[in-house]
Amino acid sequence: MNNIARQTEPVPSHLLNSISLGHAIPATTIGIARSALLPSIALHGGLSVIAYGISRSTDRVEVKDYLWATGMVTNAWYTAVGRHMVSGKSFGSAWSGLDFYQKVLLGAVTVWGTRLTYRVASRSLQRGDDDARYIEVKKEPGFWNRDAVILFGMEAVFQAIIALPFTTALSVDELTGFVGPTRKLAQYARWAAAGLFTSGLMLETLSDYQLEAHKQAERPDLYTSGVWSIVRHPNYLGDALCHFALPLWCYGARLFTPLQAIGPVANYLFLRLIGGDKQNEEYQLERYSKHNPTKHQQLQQWRAEKNSFWPRFREIGNPWTLAMVGVGLLGAIAEFSLESRILGGAA
Repeated sequence: MNNIARQTEPVPSHLLNSISLGHAIPATTIGIARSALLPSIALHGGLSVIAYGISRSTDRVEVKDYLWATGMVTNAWYTAVGRHMVSGKSFGSAWSGLDFYQKVLLGAVTVWGTRLTYRVASRSLQRGDDDARYIEVKKEPGFWNRDAVILFGMEAVFQAIIALPFTTALSVDELTGFVGPTRKLAQYARWAAAGLFTSGLMLETLSDYQLEAHKQAERPDLYTSGVWSIVRHPNYLGDALCHFALPLWCYGARLFTPLQAIGPVANYLFLRLIGGDKQNEEYQLERYSKHNPTKHQQLQQWRAEKNSFWPRFREIGNPWTLAMVGVGLLGAIAEFSLESRILGGAA
């Protein structure tokens, strides 16, 4: 950050509000743990206990998947509005205390979470049974007494860490010491964040829609067209892009602390190593090898041709890649237009 340039510019209102509070906590590791991380762990932990009880009573592990998005949206709204209402403020008062950048951040998290929750719920209702990934693990001795407890608890902690970009940025009344670039560079960062989030959200949405349409058509082959021609798991790539956009937006809004970067990194590691493309593909390989040799062969060929998560360089010429870049540009333009209309160029 250019400190000299920063001193010559007006301090954003959200930072003024934070600075004016004598009890504000510095946005250091300890301060963020106290004001953002630990309350998030408590919230997600409590929700996980409820989800565990429902899962065990219904014998459906997939209940925890509902919490992945809804839990983080709940956390965002509680941090932004709910905790103030608990302290006696009205919803209107708490909402008016948020500035433009915080409202956009809250809106982005809400849109991401609502879309993902709809996807999880619709698939669950369509199946009418537990997710196939969990059917076998439930047969392991002591699953509900040991493995499930660890699984639900671990995901609660992951959710709290992944939520750091928005729980910290929505806590400027408690935390102080946020940083950001000069005004001109801040604009570019916000436009880039809006574009990255928009392209990621569209990639997630299209990947789910195209795959579902393929299943509804009851075609026997493995689906590798559309955005699935970019990488083998465009839904997970889109999710990662959405989360990487959040700290970039905070940086452009001058609501940034380096510890926010832990959020998208944790989400990325979860998707790659625990509950994302690796787990999904291992399950597919095992199932296809036993029940569908044709799809097993197609998957092996697809693995040789396409990367699992990040596109190969040659995919830059893929029409679907170009389409997602175009969607990102439209998102950046929309953010610029909204900002110009509401803030009148005073950002």
